[in-house]
Amino acid sequence: MVIQFDKIDFFTRKLIKKIFSVALLSTNNFSVECEVNLYFVKEEKIKELNKRFRGINKVTDVLSFPLLDIKYPQKLKKFEEEISPDGVLRLGDIVICKERAKEQAKQLGHSLKREIAFLSLHGLLHLLGYDHVEKEDEQLMNEVSEKILASLNIKRGENV
Repeated sequence: MVIQFDKIDFFTRKLIKKIFSVALLSTNNFSVECEVNLYFVKEEKIKELNKRFRGINKVTDVLSFPLLDIKYPQKLKKFEEEISPDGVLRLGDIVICKERAKEQAKQLGHSLKREIAFLSLHGLLHLLGYDHVEKEDEQLMNEVSEKILASLNIKRGENV
């Protein structure tokens, strides 16, 4: 998997790469070389994006902008015709508000590292077709997230 990072430190990049690799394996989406762009932005920027693309005029923690119309339980291999000439399937962008992540980490009693891990994974799962509009979809997405993070010993409420 190729992840294009913007203004993200080495240790956070390393953590996110590991989480994304495990997520692709856990969701049986490892058969296609894919790419994701990941950005950290300030509150003003994520509020602007949230208003422009979702019609919600408030700060949020993470936004995903998928390039493919994947609906769970579809797998990436179903989108082989979308693979670019360089052999990469581009999934889309993930935008995280680091300020909001810091606030949420403090509120939840865990580290910023754990919150960034969760938000990054949450964004990737949206790019893979998971959603949380319906209660059962939210439950599935939460179960998948917790399973992946637990497999990496990243647990809720712990300062990892």
